[in-house]
Amino acid sequence: MTAYPLLESIADPADLRRLPREQLPRLAAELRAFLLETVSKTGGHLSSNLGTVELTIALHYVFNTPEDRLVWDVGHQTYAHKILTGRRLDMARLRMKDGPSGFPRREESIYDTFGVGHSSTSISAALGMAVAVRDKGEDRRVVAIIGDGAMSAGQAFEALNNAGVIDANLLVILNDNDMSISPPVGALNKYLARLLSGRAFNAARKAGEKVLSVAPSLLELAKRAEEHMKGMVVPSTLFEEFGFNYIGPIDGHDLDSLIPTLENLRALKGPRFLHIVTKKGQGYKLAEADPVRYHGVSQFDAANGIEAGKGGGKLTFTQVFGDWLCDMAAADERLVAITPAMCEGSGMTRFAESYPKRFFDVGIAEQHAVTFAAGLACEGKKPVVAIYSTFLQRAYDQLIHDVALQNLDVTFAIDRGGIVGADGATHQGAFDLSYLACVPNLVIMAPADEAECRRMLTTAYHYPGPAAVRYPRGAGPAVPPAPTLDALEIGQGEIRREGKDVALLVFGTLLQAAMQAGEALDATVANMRFVKPLDRALIRQLAQSHARLVTIEENAIIGGAGAEVARALEEMGLCRPLLRLGLPDRFIEHGEQSQMLAALGLDAAGLLERITRFCQT
Repeated sequence: MTAYPLLESIADPADLRRLPREQLPRLAAELRAFLLETVSKTGGHLSSNLGTVELTIALHYVFNTPEDRLVWDVGHQTYAHKILTGRRLDMARLRMKDGPSGFPRREESIYDTFGVGHSSTSISAALGMAVAVRDKGEDRRVVAIIGDGAMSAGQAFEALNNAGVIDANLLVILNDNDMSISPPVGALNKYLARLLSGRAFNAARKAGEKVLSVAPSLLELAKRAEEHMKGMVVPSTLFEEFGFNYIGPIDGHDLDSLIPTLENLRALKGPRFLHIVTKKGQGYKLAEADPVRYHGVSQFDAANGIEAGKGGGKLTFTQVFGDWLCDMAAADERLVAITPAMCEGSGMTRFAESYPKRFFDVGIAEQHAVTFAAGLACEGKKPVVAIYSTFLQRAYDQLIHDVALQNLDVTFAIDRGGIVGADGATHQGAFDLSYLACVPNLVIMAPADEAECRRMLTTAYHYPGPAAVRYPRGAGPAVPPAPTLDALEIGQGEIRREGKDVALLVFGTLLQAAMQAGEALDATVANMRFVKPLDRALIRQLAQSHARLVTIEENAIIGGAGAEVARALEEMGLCRPLLRLGLPDRFIEHGEQSQMLAALGLDAAGLLERITRFCQT
């Protein structure tokens, strides 16, 4: 690995704060080079982390961390933070089993003040910390760092609204790296940012308000004059209406601007809002040119970049959905597709290009996405909501109240069901079968392979009410889908292998591992397909012809498909020994998918061992 002499001298932020300011640009260059070298070997989030190098250095340089609290949003931009807070040597195992998480985690470091992974939580959490600090009489600062994408979500604005009322000592930093809400305007803007954040300006403003408070008309006139002068060189902003002292925008890569502005803001009280502008992929030309491609990367050659069109060679479930979406749209002009800011991740790029008027990326707004789909369905459209399993959790009330309760025709294509791998606990799709199974009117399917996934999507689309298809991340067993749009019989499973004594009832892609275990055990293996409605006739048949039953799913055991099978057996009066296999009652950490499944006993060897033990009792 390349030597990084300045970076290697920093074991924690206290070392950083001892550096002369003139050495910080060199540190930024080393840190950026180190990020590129390590992430190209481990995979991870690259563009966003390259874009926040200077901001991270400035924050730890100005603020007395960890006593001062830094609360990062999402966490896609925190690798530099991890490196500067004592985890540099651990980055070689980033997102690997027993290595550091790709997101901030309270269990991992005292510098990770709040665990994140989903967006738009930072201001709420930081506000809670700021209020607690105030009530305890402690002298510490609290800073929330949020991106422009995350700022679009409702929770961020709910927190801003509350912060202005509470009047807590909180600094919010908006890292604007894509929307360019307002571009920086050069040296004058830099000067004004320092001026507006300085104590002299704010002391004068407060004194003026006190004097003019006896004459309300003059006070209002003065405020209008101030806003007019500020509006000439900085954007008039919604954030001041929330009660924040707004500063910016400033160049987020200019340490000579960032540091004095942050120093001024650290000395101020009350709600403050700093707007910085950064560039995703900063310092790595390939990422600057294509920040989406370099947002989340697998291992690649940093010198040559990601090879265009290079992939794993296997058809993924996400691609199956993307192809099906285009084919179904061609067959039915009523189809419209919705995603909450996951166009590329959900496999919708081709659809968006082919049917731009029928494609809706609503931003990081999962609740809105679901209710928006409900409104479309009310008027005869056929909405398909493409969403990750853990992101749908954020719209659970909307799914129940706005879609299922009204029995509206909305199709949910739920990606990343089950173990997702390197993204870890915040992104594992462990709960969707549990939280969906209890919702009336909802049809729920889990495909065993790619071909079945396409057929299930068609089934869900033609069903005249809410229906969900949940499928895993990555490739399946390589069963090519037919080009047709054939549906399945709702609520009907199938027997894939005839055996004796024990029957394995499998929901989803663990069918392949179950088939291997079934061969060794001479067990019957059933592909159940539907979690709701269950194939009760098949369950009855298997219970009556086998001494023992085993359910297998890549979902939490509590409340999942196995629990529904147990309920069905109870209601049918069929008492049989039943083993339910799935994800345990704990959060599953990060690691490679197959590695994690093996550790959980859900690969072929693990299933065989656990079922054999069950049969011997």
